[in-house]
Amino acid sequence: MRIALHIGMEQVGAERIQQTLADKRDGLVPKSILYPRSPGAKNHTRLYMAVSDPDHVDPLRFNRGFIDPAAQADLRQQLSDGLAREIEAAKPELMILSASQLGASLARESEVARLHALLAPFSSDIKLVAHVDEPARLLARHYAGQVFEGRAHPLDLELELAGTSDWWDDALLEAHRIDPQAGQFLETQTPAFWLDYPRLVQHWEGVFGQGALSLRPYDAELFHSPDLTDEIRAAFGIDESIGKAAPSVVPPEPSEAWIARARQLNALFLRVLGARKRILPRPLWRKFLSEIEVDGPPIDPATLTDISKGLAPGIKELLKTQPALSATALKPPRAKDTWQEADPKFGFRPSQYLLGFMWQIDKATREETTKLEALTRAPTPSPAAEVAPDVASQTTPTKPDSADTPNAILPPQARENLERLHGSAFAPHDRMGMVNEEELAAAYTVMAPRKLPKGSSGNVIVGCMKNEAPYIVEWVAYHRAMGVDNFLIYTNDCSDGTSEILDRLQEMGVLQHRNNDNWKGNSPQQYALNQSLKEPVIKNADWIIHIDVDEFINVRCGNGTLDDFFERVPDATNVAMTWRLFGHNGVTTLSDDFVIDQFDTCAPKFCPKPHTVWGFKTMFKNIGAYEKISCHRPNKLDDKFKSKVKWVNGSGKDMTREASEKGWRSSKKSIGYDLLQLNHYALRSAESFLIKRQRGRALHVDRSIGINYWIRMDWSDARDITIKRNLPRLRDEYDRLMQDEQLRAIHEAGLAWHRAKAEELHAMPEFKDLYEQALKIKLNGMERVAYALALDMES
Repeated sequence: MRIALHIGMEQVGAERIQQTLADKRDGLVPKSILYPRSPGAKNHTRLYMAVSDPDHVDPLRFNRGFIDPAAQADLRQQLSDGLAREIEAAKPELMILSASQLGASLARESEVARLHALLAPFSSDIKLVAHVDEPARLLARHYAGQVFEGRAHPLDLELELAGTSDWWDDALLEAHRIDPQAGQFLETQTPAFWLDYPRLVQHWEGVFGQGALSLRPYDAELFHSPDLTDEIRAAFGIDESIGKAAPSVVPPEPSEAWIARARQLNALFLRVLGARKRILPRPLWRKFLSEIEVDGPPIDPATLTDISKGLAPGIKELLKTQPALSATALKPPRAKDTWQEADPKFGFRPSQYLLGFMWQIDKATREETTKLEALTRAPTPSPAAEVAPDVASQTTPTKPDSADTPNAILPPQARENLERLHGSAFAPHDRMGMVNEEELAAAYTVMAPRKLPKGSSGNVIVGCMKNEAPYIVEWVAYHRAMGVDNFLIYTNDCSDGTSEILDRLQEMGVLQHRNNDNWKGNSPQQYALNQSLKEPVIKNADWIIHIDVDEFINVRCGNGTLDDFFERVPDATNVAMTWRLFGHNGVTTLSDDFVIDQFDTCAPKFCPKPHTVWGFKTMFKNIGAYEKISCHRPNKLDDKFKSKVKWVNGSGKDMTREASEKGWRSSKKSIGYDLLQLNHYALRSAESFLIKRQRGRALHVDRSIGINYWIRMDWSDARDITIKRNLPRLRDEYDRLMQDEQLRAIHEAGLAWHRAKAEELHAMPEFKDLYEQALKIKLNGMERVAYALALDMES
C-alpha cells in the first residue's frame, strides 16, 4: 500500500478536495482507494492534532480538549488503531490522507518526524502533496483567514520581512508565546512562514526523503468546477476515473474594510483575555466579527508584491524541481502602492463595539466558569474538561546548560530564537550609515541664543516628569544649547524636589512648569499632553517636540543644532527621531555626572527586533495638521492637510506614506540615523534603574518596570560618542544656570534624596534581588534580541 499525504495548504482549495474525497469515499473503496474516517470525516484534523509537539497548543487542540500531553498521546494511539482497522478492512492499494493544517502549522522538525513515525508502520511508500498559489495572492487570503480567527497584528509584520534572505526563520521570530487562554496561537498571530516554498520542501523532505513533496498550482475556477477530480487524480496518482465533482461557487473574499475592523477589534479582545478575568468562546468571537461586516473590495494582492519580489529568487529555483508548477501560475500581479490597512469606514471605533459586546462576554464567562467548576468536581474528568495551562514556551524543554555555559541564562524559546537569528535579516549589526564615530567627535562650538520673532515661542519641548531631580538641569541646559527655545513641563506626585527645581527654572525665565497632580483618564502623560494644546507657548510654537528627560536630541550634522538639521530638510513638517538605546555601561552608582558623558554603549544601528529598539518620538511643525499630541507622535491628521505633511527620518529621507497617520517605530525601510537620532538613556546607572522601577511609569501606569525592561533596554554592543561633541556648550550653559544658588541647592537636595532612596531600596529584598539579577545578566546583542522576543515584551 502507498500513502498520499495532502498537507494543504490552507486557502488554496484544501477544503474542496476534502469535501470531494468525502463525497466519493464509498465509491473509492471498490477502486482500492481508502479515504479513512478515523482521522476525521473530511479534514483529517485528528491526524494534525495527534502529532504537534505537546507544548505547541493550537486552536483545535485547545477547543477540542487535547491540551494535556496525556490526552494527546491517547488521541495518537486511538488514531493509529483506527487507521489499522480501516486498512485491514479495506486492504487498499492507496490511502489518501488530507489535513490542511499540516503544512501551515507544523513548523518544527520534531512534529514532522512524529507524523512520519505515525504513518511509517503502515507503509514505506509515502508521497506528499501541497497546493500553492502566487505568494501575494495567497497571503492576502491567508491574512484574512487569520484575522477572522483572532489575529491582532496588521500585515506590517509580513511587509517588514520583504526581501529577507531567510523568510521562514525570520517569520517565526514573530511567533508569540503560545498562551491559549489569552488567544495567542502560532497559527493565528504568526506570519505565514511557509510562503518560503523552497524551505517548505526542504522542511518536509528532510524527514520524508528527497523528492517526497510535490507542489501543485491552485486555480480557483478549476477547484470549484466538476473537473476538480482531474486534479485529484493527478495529485494523488489515481489511474481510474472517479467521476465528476459537485460544482460550487467561488466564495467571495471579505472586504478589506471588514478585515481592518475585525483586526482592530481582535486587538481589544486579546487585551481583555490577557487580563485572565474573562473567557471569550470561539463561536461568540466569530459572531461578534460577523456583526461588524461592511462591504467593499477585498485586499488587493498587488499591494503585497514587495513580498513576492523578495521570494522570487527561491521560486525561480523551485521551478526546476517541481514540474507541476509553472512561472505563469506563480507570476505576481502588477505592483501597486504598498499595502496600508484600509479605512474601517463610517467612523468605526472598536472600543465602542467592545463595550457593546462586554455584557455577552461577561455572560459567557459566567457560563464557562460554571461548566469548568462542574467538570473539576467530577470524579473522572474527560480530556475535554482540561483547563488550558499557561504555556510559557513554544519549544520542547531541553536540559539546562551549566552556569558556565554562555547561553545558560537563556530560556528554551530564546535559544531557538538565537539559532534563527544567525544569518537572519533581523540579526542586529552596526554596519549602517556613518561608520567611524571617533572621527565625528570634534567638539561643537557654543551657539549664541536665538532671537525669536515677536509672538513666536520657537522650538518648544513639552514633557512630563516625576522624581527626576538629578537630571533636569543637564537636560534643560543641553537642549537650550542646541536650539530649543522653550519648555513646557508637567509633573505629578513628585517628592524628590523635581517640582521645586522646575519652579525655580520658571522663576529664572527658562521654562514653564505645570502641576499635573489632578490628572484624569488613563495616564498622567496623555492628560498633560491634552492640556498642553491650550497653552500659548504651544499654540505659538514653530516646532513642537515631545520627549522625556531621559531622551536627548542628537543632531549629527553641521554644528549639531536644530537649525543645522532643519537646513537639510527644508520641506519637512514631521521628523521621526528614532531611538538609539543606551545601556548602563557598567555604571552602578547614581550620580549627577552628565548622562551624555557617562553612558556611551548602546544598541547597534540595525536592530529591527524587538519592536521597541526602533521606537521614535516626533518633532513636528506647528501647522495645525494634527488635532492631538500622543506619546510618540501627533495623531488625528486633518483631511485637508493629508497632501501637505511630509515626514522624514533621521537621515532626512521621506517616510510620509509609512508614518503620516499611524505608527510609532521605524522599519527596515524607514530607519535612518545619519543626520539626527534620539539618544534614549532609559536606565542610566543600575541604581537609577532601581528608583525608576520603584516609582512606576508616566504613560502605562498599570505596568511595572522589572527585569524584562532591563533586558530590553540594557544595550552595550555598540559605542556611540557623537553626542559628546556637545559637552563644551552643555557645560557652558549648565554652569551658567547653576550660578543661581537657590537652583543649585535644590538640585543638590534632590541628588541627596535619590542617593538615600537607592540605599533604602538596596535594603528591600525585592529590589536587592532585582539589582543583583540585573547586574548578572550579560548578553550580546544577538542574545538580547532572542531573549526579548522570547519574553514577548510589550511594544
